[in-house]
Amino acid sequence: MVKTVHVVPHTHWDREWFFTTSRAQIYLLKDLKDVINNLENNVGFNHFILDGQASLIADYLKWRPQDLKKVQNLVKNKKLIIGPWYTQTDQFLPSGENIVRNLLYGMKICSKLGGYMNIGYVPDSFGQESSMPQIYKGLGIDKAVLWRGFPNYEATHSEFIWKGEDGSRINVYRMACGYFIGGLIDENNLDKIMTSEPFASVVKQATTDQILFPQGSDMAPARNNLPQVIEKLNERNKDFKFKISSLEEYIAAVDKVAPKLNMLKGEFNIGKNMRVHKTNYSSRSDLKKMNTLIQDYLTNILEPVLTLGTQFGISYPKGAADDIWEKMFENSAHDSMANSVSDNVNEDIYLRYKQARDMATSLVELTLRQISVQIKKPDDKAITLTVFNTTPVAKSGLVTKTIYTPAQNFEIQDKDGKPIPFVVAGFKDETEEVNGATVQLNPGNRIYQPEKVYKTKISLVVKNIPPMGYQQYYLIPNVGKADELSVSNQTTIENEYYKIEVNLDGSLRITRKTDGRVFDKQAILEDNGDDGDSYNYSPAKKDWVIYSTDQAFKVKANKSALLNELKIDFDFRVPADLDERAHRKAFVLMPVSLEIKLKKDNPVIGFRVVTDNRQPLDHRLCIDFDTQIVTDGSIDDIQFGSIKRPFELKKAILDWQEKPISINTMQTYTSLSDKNNMFAIFPNGVREYEDIGKHHSTIRLTLFRTYGRLGKADLLYRPGRASGDATVATLAAELKKVLSFDFGVYITDCDFEKANVTNVAKEFKTGLQVFEYAEFLNGRLIFPFNVVKRKLPEEYSLFETKGEFTTSTVKKAEERKGYVIRLYNASFKEKEDELKFNKAPNKVELVDLKEEPLKKLEVVNNTVKLPKLTHDKIVSIYYEY
Repeated sequence: MVKTVHVVPHTHWDREWFFTTSRAQIYLLKDLKDVINNLENNVGFNHFILDGQASLIADYLKWRPQDLKKVQNLVKNKKLIIGPWYTQTDQFLPSGENIVRNLLYGMKICSKLGGYMNIGYVPDSFGQESSMPQIYKGLGIDKAVLWRGFPNYEATHSEFIWKGEDGSRINVYRMACGYFIGGLIDENNLDKIMTSEPFASVVKQATTDQILFPQGSDMAPARNNLPQVIEKLNERNKDFKFKISSLEEYIAAVDKVAPKLNMLKGEFNIGKNMRVHKTNYSSRSDLKKMNTLIQDYLTNILEPVLTLGTQFGISYPKGAADDIWEKMFENSAHDSMANSVSDNVNEDIYLRYKQARDMATSLVELTLRQISVQIKKPDDKAITLTVFNTTPVAKSGLVTKTIYTPAQNFEIQDKDGKPIPFVVAGFKDETEEVNGATVQLNPGNRIYQPEKVYKTKISLVVKNIPPMGYQQYYLIPNVGKADELSVSNQTTIENEYYKIEVNLDGSLRITRKTDGRVFDKQAILEDNGDDGDSYNYSPAKKDWVIYSTDQAFKVKANKSALLNELKIDFDFRVPADLDERAHRKAFVLMPVSLEIKLKKDNPVIGFRVVTDNRQPLDHRLCIDFDTQIVTDGSIDDIQFGSIKRPFELKKAILDWQEKPISINTMQTYTSLSDKNNMFAIFPNGVREYEDIGKHHSTIRLTLFRTYGRLGKADLLYRPGRASGDATVATLAAELKKVLSFDFGVYITDCDFEKANVTNVAKEFKTGLQVFEYAEFLNGRLIFPFNVVKRKLPEEYSLFETKGEFTTSTVKKAEERKGYVIRLYNASFKEKEDELKFNKAPNKVELVDLKEEPLKKLEVVNNTVKLPKLTHDKIVSIYYEY
């Protein structure tokens, strides 16, 4: 039987790699113009796929707007094929909202140009995350063309069904040997092309007589003589019929045959038949920390705050929010997110993160201010502290904020005038800076202008802050006496949940107070060599592991009734480089401070590691926690839920190109659990871990790693050729600076389900927001504003849930006037929840991820019953007033 070969012209266009986006855009201008000329004038050149990234066509049209009508005509006629992504994102490191918005943003741009390829096209991302089938389905995509991550021993055929963690299924049409295999066509051997590798394997793995022939490669232009090459191929290959095709045509041809497909389930990042570069999760750890903090901030803080502001007449700045997300999408492209790029490109990535962070924090500050200055207050209370809760459940606890106070003695009072407990961490006189910056637009008005102004960090106890709302407090100067943290030489701190002691070797002894169980030898720092590159961690060929338990150290404590802190300063000595490590020389000083914080009534232990890394090269610093839990795998969270991961990849370890190590990433936590114990870590920096030891009961969290090359050959964990480019030095990736990384540890005497790990991690990541306002602060420090009328109540709530589901975000709808609340069930059990509004909306609908209506929901007594959700299912609710 003659087999049909679908030759699909395309380019895989990295917007940046060892070259910058600016350089790539210049070359795209030339290459894409040639593509358009081919599609318009080259007879038989009928299709070209622009890598599934709408950003490329947006970049092109920004500089060549005169081609808009040409592009629209080609897209409409499915000759120039674009989308659905904005950038071809990584699958594991971006948040679920980041991935959903990336697709929505790309679809929106493509729809204005004539339509998008409705296929989950991911030719080069480093593995496939198990939330993706549900995300694709929720956006109306039920077919995907993928490559990396699926090993041949699992994906024995190119076409199969992929079942995600939640149970969603999509059809996958795998590029059996990669997207680049047809990029170079030797016209002297056209008669042998389909019987030679890699195409012999492509033909063998196909389930039908329809064969996929991706014709393109990295940053490759259109092959101008492709129609003529197709004619020659058909002349010289009687068993195959070649045609210039598209992925949509190829998929339709396969589906017409209706082959019986195997089913694969879960996440796939096995480097058996291709590389997946798993440990890029810790490449450029400083930038990975920025990504973690910013994407959490956008969905946990920014979008809920902006939504809350609309209830008080503050317009939702959607254009600004979209601009922030666009910067995050640019940084989410697979090489950029991996930071497997040159130093020059990482400078651009840092700048985009910085701009996104500065815009986001400024939008939050502005909105909180606009709300706070509208809240009613007594005339005799000049300074307000408004505490905001951006979660849908009431919150209590200890919240920390840097504030300005006119006196070192003061009280914090609630709206009923009742003093509340707080503690301060020293005072700094800022009188000249603050009072000198005050601006009165009407100098004739009398305002409260204190003689002295002090800056201090305050930690105050707040109770029952309304869900998706706020509560107002007041600072009363010259009353009472502020409680300050006291310095102590003690080596023990405690709260209601834990007692933490420093052992003689600098490790920690943690006693869980609920049952008295002791977790000894905790928080041990571990430094070893890193002979890897920007793609992969790989241990030194002659490694030497150095532990904090062998280092000199000093301890001090800060204590109060509300907050207790320990600081351990290690005189850590490590090798200067891999050569010294091989010879077991450790003469370089790498000072490390380990800070531990216990808050009153808080079950999460706060940790911070600060390191002066200016001297050593090519190494990795981790921190180890011995959980003492013997179980069969870890439980981690993914984009919209949780997943159980085995400790060992037993099949993969038998034969590999990239060692199938069980170093993994997570979104907000990794945990180990049995029936009576749960031990979780919530990183606010690098999100990479490995479970080590005899029973895999020790969680090793990566803090940072350093390396000096974009790519290197012959690594222990990745033998053979270099990935990327071995000629590109990445000196900035040695991170020769002071680094800091924060994380939380949560230990319970119950299992994962009862510990409610996902929502505890969410609360740790979110926190309460505090805005201080007084007329003397109105000025250059925060920009001067006109006075507005105070008419809002002293406390307010927009809506609440019972807290059974986890909130993904609350945001303005993309196209309609209302808002979207997205939640998911991270439990392994079916759950149900409800939404209770302060004011009944006019319309509430169940919508998909495209925010298109699925079902109207009834509002009874301001309450909407949500659909029951099974494990890892998402629900999106649209409401409007």
